[in-house]
Amino acid sequence: MTLPKLHVAVLMGGWSNERPVSLMSGEGVAKALEERGHKVTRIDMGRDVAQRLAEAAPDVVFNALHGSPGEDGSIQGMMDLMGLTYTHSGMVTSVIAIDKELTKQALVPHGIPMPGGRIVETSEIHQRDPLERPYVLKPVNEGSSVGVAIVTQDSNVGNPISRDAKGPWQEFDRLLAEPYIRGRELTTAVLGDKALMVTELKPKGGFYDFESKYTDGMTEHVCPAEIPDEITQACLDLALRAHRLLGCKGCSRTDFRWDDERGIEGLFVLETNTQPGMTPLSLVPEQAKHLGISYADLVEQIIAEALADKEAAK
Repeated sequence: MTLPKLHVAVLMGGWSNERPVSLMSGEGVAKALEERGHKVTRIDMGRDVAQRLAEAAPDVVFNALHGSPGEDGSIQGMMDLMGLTYTHSGMVTSVIAIDKELTKQALVPHGIPMPGGRIVETSEIHQRDPLERPYVLKPVNEGSSVGVAIVTQDSNVGNPISRDAKGPWQEFDRLLAEPYIRGRELTTAVLGDKALMVTELKPKGGFYDFESKYTDGMTEHVCPAEIPDEITQACLDLALRAHRLLGCKGCSRTDFRWDDERGIEGLFVLETNTQPGMTPLSLVPEQAKHLGISYADLVEQIIAEALADKEAAK
């Protein structure tokens, strides 16, 4: 695949909890593009982002933002209004995929297995447990395991959960409560319209949280995952189906929890990330590399799909 020499604006940073990760992703993308001879304008997103994009007038925007408002449809809607071509998923897909409850409503009716649970007001959990312990509490609209807590019988958060205990209930007014699924963390990337492979994540701290994801040495990546062929194929199929059902573009990454004592019945989709990380520790570049796709080729493939979609829309 050969791209013409382009002017690419790399949009990164912003003000979400995932700002540091986005800056790493964006810088990696920018350097790869410059090494391929493209002109790059780096934009650390601020409130003047529309003005800066208009002044840059790029051929295409590489959206390396993570979290809100770069991944929730806000920036996508703005770029649509500006007539800009940009990578990754569009506004509607982004609105749905970042919201864990909307994602369930989009996927579960089509046979995608996801954990049960319900949305709870944070005030409720200080009165009673929303589900039988153990259960998981997570923000409805955050990625990268930001603010996720596992509440067990012997948790040191109290019973009911104390307002003073450290956890997502101190930051968010509404949380998603889901049954805790014992077992293993798996993830599958989709590039274009092809599921790549399955990686198993083995955090050394026992839980694949934000720190484990982005601190070198905190998590072992087993790539490809050493799991039965049936589970591998199911992950590939489900990730691709989720990508298509949600309308994802460029690349996505679907995360799973697998209770290996239950076989195929123990496999559940947790979420689909529409703008996966592109840092040195990120999973999509790692899977691509195992399949012979270099980091720079990965970046250019994501851009090529955005340009092809623009042409198809004419």
